Amino acid sequence: MTSSHGSPNVPMTSQLNPNATESPRSLKRSAFAELMAPKPKQSKTASQIENNKSTPSNGPLMSLPPNLHAYQNGLLPYVHQPESCTPGTIVRTTENTVLIRDAFPKGLVHLLLIPRDPEWYVLTPFEAFSPASTERQKLDKHMAFLQLIREEAGSAANLAASELSRLVSPYSTSCKARHDALEGDDPPATLPEGRDFRSEIKIGVHAQPSMATLHIHIMSGENHSDKLKNKKHYNSFNTNFFIPLDDFPLMEDDNLMDKVEQDSLVKGDMKCWRCGKNFGNKFKQLKEHLEDEYNAWRSI
Repeated sequence: MTSSHGSPNVPMTSQLNPNATESPRSLKRSAFAELMAPKPKQSKTASQIENNKSTPSNGPLMSLPPNLHAYQNGLLPYVHQPESCTPGTIVRTTENTVLIRDAFPKGLVHLLLIPRDPEWYVLTPFEAFSPASTERQKLDKHMAFLQLIREEAGSAANLAASELSRLVSPYSTSCKARHDALEGDDPPATLPEGRDFRSEIKIGVHAQPSMATLHIHIMSGENHSDKLKNKKHYNSFNTNFFIPLDDFPLMEDDNLMDKVEQDSLVKGDMKCWRCGKNFGNKFKQLKEHLEDEYNAWRSI
């Protein structure tokens, strides 16, 4: 499959790293926000209404599950019925993937990357990226898919970093010179160095996803969100339950493939992502602490 990093209507500036030295005035408006500007809803085609079918550009006509809108299949409409989704939710569509905003973000920036090909999106992360097969042809196919997803996730992470920069830079000491230059009446041709927001974006999957459709999380790691409501939410993104995409393929005997180990990670003590303080099961105290850590992190 051939990767296509951007739709025909998306300018190339949307792929920029936040520290790139492009025209300062062109950087004033967030490319991420531009991508996510609400689009007018389109009506369903007659064939989709009549047959409840969809034709992905990279796949054959296929029947959708009758429980398409059940929780576990909640990501499939973004692939097969994008016109039915809330305007602004879909950030970008390429030949191979759909990039969306997570409906329940667990950080300032939280995106999901979904494969469009049903051959892949029906698989679990382990099945897709660590196949239990000794057949060389199959292994090569899966590794090619992993590489494709890495490339598209990396491109999406640049967008996430750009948005994180937009949200945090005005409060960040290390971004002050760059931010002031951008906001000035006569910005310099070359901007001062700023904070490396790309390094603060993590890309990975859950060892035991809650959704049936394969998806990759691309998100900031500061845990600042009113959607972060309980211990399971926190530990699923701040323990080894969250597996970086770069860790794949896993070894066959990796204990993360064991459900008992997976459950123990989610049910274990909660530890601050930044200072390591152990809060045990005291989520309320952790949440208060996270607010202090967020303010300190944002001001760096």
